[in-house]
Amino acid sequence: MPTATAKHAQGTFCWPELGTTDQDGAKRFYSSLFGWSASETPMGPDMPPYVIFMHKGVACGALYTLMPEQTQNGVPPHWGAYVAVDDCDAAIERVKANGGNLIMGPHDVMETLGRMALCSDPQGATFSLWQAKDHIGVGIMNEPGSLCWTELMTTDVAQAKAFYGSVIGWGTQTMPMPEGEYTCWQRPDGEMVGGMMAITPEMGSVRPCWVSYFQVADIAASVKKAADLGAQISVPPTKIASGMQFSILVDPQGAHFAVLQAAPQA
Repeated sequence: MPTATAKHAQGTFCWPELGTTDQDGAKRFYSSLFGWSASETPMGPDMPPYVIFMHKGVACGALYTLMPEQTQNGVPPHWGAYVAVDDCDAAIERVKANGGNLIMGPHDVMETLGRMALCSDPQGATFSLWQAKDHIGVGIMNEPGSLCWTELMTTDVAQAKAFYGSVIGWGTQTMPMPEGEYTCWQRPDGEMVGGMMAITPEMGSVRPCWVSYFQVADIAASVKKAADLGAQISVPPTKIASGMQFSILVDPQGAHFAVLQAAPQA
């Protein structure tokens, strides 16, 4: 269901953030693909601005330029996933107690926007914690042009279930797939917020990571447009049992993301 909200409950993916090597190119690509506009926030002398993507007049995500030290250390262009938490510092302690790592933070963003930390799970997938203050994250979800799902690719499903259950408070539901089980992440209130798949040998060199899904009205048209704009098609439009269709794409700078067309209305 479409979501416009003033607050995200703990365990909700609340902010998709693109780290890229070509800020202007990425801004053109996603603005053309999803119809987003962009608002720039200065970050200081000799630093590229922080770009907030807007959809229907509200924030729907962001992008920033990867720093030289990040690219030198092998950080690729990627969409980062922020998870809403009620207490960032307490969540960090749970990360460390359950075999994860604190990579950066915690720190307050612009003093009043929120408190964040960048972490990794025991398999190496990175994610951010976000304790909202003045900035809740996205103001729109689950409709065309906005974030609708976030999916973990991992090498150890059982350990990931235990880790995120302890750190975030997610429960899980599983469903059969031709290639094995698919796991859905579930908030305590029962809301499904994301999913998880095991990385199989057939997937090659895929590293543990979170993948952001954006909803589209017409997946065939969106995938064609993405390709025309320079994206690569990693997984072509594929139907799943519920009647939805998804496709995994790689943007011109190398960041993976996915698009999802909702099931037809009954």
